[in-house]
Amino acid sequence: MIFTSPPYADQRKSTYGGIHPNEYVNWFLPISKELLRVLKPTGTFVLNIKEKVVKGERSIYVMELILEMRKQGWLWTEEFIWHKKNSYPGKWPNRFRDAWERLLQFNKNKKFNMYQEEVMVPIGDWAKSRFKKLSDTDKRRDESKVGSGFGKNISNWVDRDKAYPTNVLHLSTECNNKKHSAAFPEALPEWFIKLFTKQGDTVLDPFTGSGTTNFVAQRMYRHSIGIDIYKEYYDYVKKQIDPKKLVLFEPNHEYDSIKNTRPNSIR
Repeated sequence: MIFTSPPYADQRKSTYGGIHPNEYVNWFLPISKELLRVLKPTGTFVLNIKEKVVKGERSIYVMELILEMRKQGWLWTEEFIWHKKNSYPGKWPNRFRDAWERLLQFNKNKKFNMYQEEVMVPIGDWAKSRFKKLSDTDKRRDESKVGSGFGKNISNWVDRDKAYPTNVLHLSTECNNKKHSAAFPEALPEWFIKLFTKQGDTVLDPFTGSGTTNFVAQRMYRHSIGIDIYKEYYDYVKKQIDPKKLVLFEPNHEYDSIKNTRPNSIR
């Protein structure tokens, strides 16, 4: 899996140079080409990115990037929204404060590893009263009255205590910047690592920054690779992270010795 948040257009000029919105797509495409090369066929690439406002108008470089990455061979599978519950207050003449960011999901194939049960959420107390007395309509598939083709069977959810989440994640921003100007909360990569990987899988962050993705991956018993051109970030992560973490998953057992009655051979 690849999870990363590259510098947004014209931001982080002191560290990454500040790429102009008009140049962003051409700057990122050589990187996405290499990511497409190294990602496993069943892997997923999650890109955290947000459009910049230029002269009172939203830039379209993210939309342009999506189109160009599709030409490279990427499948734009899904889009998640990170709702920032504690976004910084502000006021502009023609817009409100930003309280969300995109997380774009790309894949190489239509079939990829995805473990939806790992991110299920409690169904809520409302279910107790809703399921207490079911009507005849609730016990069968009720087709949409507007002809959309959608339908539901409420009785399928009786005795369930969890449901699948939406594609909107409600998470607070990172208050401790960890020596980085745009550190995201640990819960963000953690949610996607749960969804798309298992223990022992490898997680890559090609813009590792303060190493949040790597720290979370290691805590979740995944291998991790972090890349950054800024030496201060590299030194910080290298100092903080364990270079090797040995974990014995198998419980302790005592094994009886078995006498070898077969002749030795070299194979």
